[in-house]
Amino acid sequence: MRLLIAGVGNIFFGDDGFGSEVARALSVDAPAGVKVEDFGIRGLHLAYELLAGYDRAIVIDAVPRGGAPGTLYLIEPDVSGTRGTPDAHGMDLASVFALAATLGGELPPVTLVGCEPAEAEETIGLSEPVRGAIAPALELVRRLVADALAAGSGAHAA
Repeated sequence: MRLLIAGVGNIFFGDDGFGSEVARALSVDAPAGVKVEDFGIRGLHLAYELLAGYDRAIVIDAVPRGGAPGTLYLIEPDVSGTRGTPDAHGMDLASVFALAATLGGELPPVTLVGCEPAEAEETIGLSEPVRGAIAPALELVRRLVADALAAGSGAHAA
């Protein structure tokens, strides 16, 4: 079982750096078979990495959906029929998935762990509510990883 944990976001735009912060914290103690990387705003690199033969990917990002700042979301985007105009310079996930589909290969199932931002303005550092969501996000991602690894080892044992 190979897993990719990808933090995305721009650390120079306040809460948009949420995914990067969580990825950095997770990289300290990642289990074997799990690659953790802060992709920041490198959408092209993430598109290529998603095509590198992972069984599952977990992407962590700031996701404005209208909830209270710091609210965590667990989203299962459909990447199977991803189409659209690829943008090698864009970091929004729709562009990344479209670019990966254009490059060819098969995307793994993707789970998005999103956090409602309070602000995405030119500043460094997370707002208080988003900073408070880091610990619960770490717990959520670690649980997703443990579940995926357990399911993967069960499939190999059968």
